[in-house]
Amino acid sequence: MDLKTLKIQYLEHLEIEKNRSPKTLENYGRYLDRFLGFAKVAKAEDLDEERIRQYRLYLNRLTDTDGQSLKKVTQNYHIIALRSFLKYLAKRGVRTVSAEKVELGKQEDRHVTFLERNELDRLLEAPEGTGLDALRDRAMLQMLFSTGMRVSELCSMDRNKIDLKRGELSVLGKGRKIRLVFLSDDAREHIARYLAQRSDVDEALFIRIPKNKNFSKESDLRLTPRSVQRMVRKYAVKAGIMGKQVSPHTLRHSYATDLLRNGADIRSVQAMLGHSSVTTTQIYTHVTDTQLREVHKKFHDKK
Repeated sequence: MDLKTLKIQYLEHLEIEKNRSPKTLENYGRYLDRFLGFAKVAKAEDLDEERIRQYRLYLNRLTDTDGQSLKKVTQNYHIIALRSFLKYLAKRGVRTVSAEKVELGKQEDRHVTFLERNELDRLLEAPEGTGLDALRDRAMLQMLFSTGMRVSELCSMDRNKIDLKRGELSVLGKGRKIRLVFLSDDAREHIARYLAQRSDVDEALFIRIPKNKNFSKESDLRLTPRSVQRMVRKYAVKAGIMGKQVSPHTLRHSYATDLLRNGADIRSVQAMLGHSSVTTTQIYTHVTDTQLREVHKKFHDKK
């Protein structure tokens, strides 16, 4: 069987047996297409370690139209997809290169951007007015910080999924895993005010608002992640937050940082963020490192 057919069957396996999201399928398909386009082999048994080594060199030297190289993390995404494909072929009994012989490259340390408390307060208070758009934006910012949700999770949320009385909701995250997140009192209050002013019947929690405020002819009002990103940037500028690229993910980082600074253990933060591995959550050790410094200063080498 040729590699292109095996790739299609592999993606179908991810969709059916692994229940992976459409976005994951799209990304893995694109990564594997790039590899197959480079390798130029039809049969799995024709693959060898040298060809894969050459592919990794190709990824490392690849540049876009602006002359920018692929980030190490993006290169590793390509390799993760390839290794997963090779593991699938091994399970199918297809003779090819062992996935264990394909190692991930060392990535650069990740630096997270988060907001200090005074910056956060200014951002959350930036939307002004009593119109539906201002109520929506205040509710959105409060919800992002209160729950640590990803922007894609926020945009896919339906209003009937929120229990404002209990202050909690279930989120369908990466890997189609469901986790419980919680709303602060401020978030509950702002969401309730926003929903009380909604006159449309759209199921989406956060919607775009037509300029004429007439919802009758609108079929799909759900906000896109790009719209939310633009909105967050706009309010960051209005709040006078300088020198930081503020995005919805910045609020997710701020949420995790806030939890750890106030004494939450890293395993609990992992669960609330929906990370499959605590290794991912450990990018926030800049917070615990600071706390350890204070402990050392307070208790070490006292005369």
